[in-house]
Amino acid sequence: MTQTFEKPLIKLLEDQGRDPADVKQVQKAYDFAHKAHDGQLRKSEDPYIIHPVEVSMILAELDADVQTLCAALLHDVLEDCDVTPKQMEKEFGPDIVTIVEGVTKLGKFSFSSKEERQAENFRKLIVAIAEDFRVVLVKMADRLHNMRTMDHMSPHKQVEISKETLEIYAPLANRFGLGEMKWELEDLALRY
Repeated sequence: MTQTFEKPLIKLLEDQGRDPADVKQVQKAYDFAHKAHDGQLRKSEDPYIIHPVEVSMILAELDADVQTLCAALLHDVLEDCDVTPKQMEKEFGPDIVTIVEGVTKLGKFSFSSKEERQAENFRKLIVAIAEDFRVVLVKMADRLHNMRTMDHMSPHKQVEISKETLEIYAPLANRFGLGEMKWELEDLALRY
């Protein structure tokens, strides 16, 4: 029997009074992501699918639209699974693929020179690259869940990710009016 993890997300959406067609679309995205991530584990040994579900839960609590929730569920599928953008677009349409590709693109940036380490410039770069605010929103929710689950990373990686979170993601959350997310990102980052 295959274990499912989407029930709390679906219940939250139903409790919020979301359109049943939207809930059905989120379920479809979950099923697609669950199949794509089948057999993958996080460093904690938890099934990988838990991560995109939690990212989508964070966004559902912010009343994100259905495309954003689906993109959150699918955000690592193109990068980590044997799925092409064309396959994803056939199932979910171009908007969701654009968000997922944007999140993937943002994830590939890293600090490599002193100039690039200037956090303000990097924040501006993230916003400029993301043609759609939903890309940044998914990336920030992704970072928040990763910060909540860093216990299984090396101490060096924890410090590195925490520094980037304090310099980039917490200020971005603040700029976008996501005060609670900013505070939680800061609180989690300051543990390391």
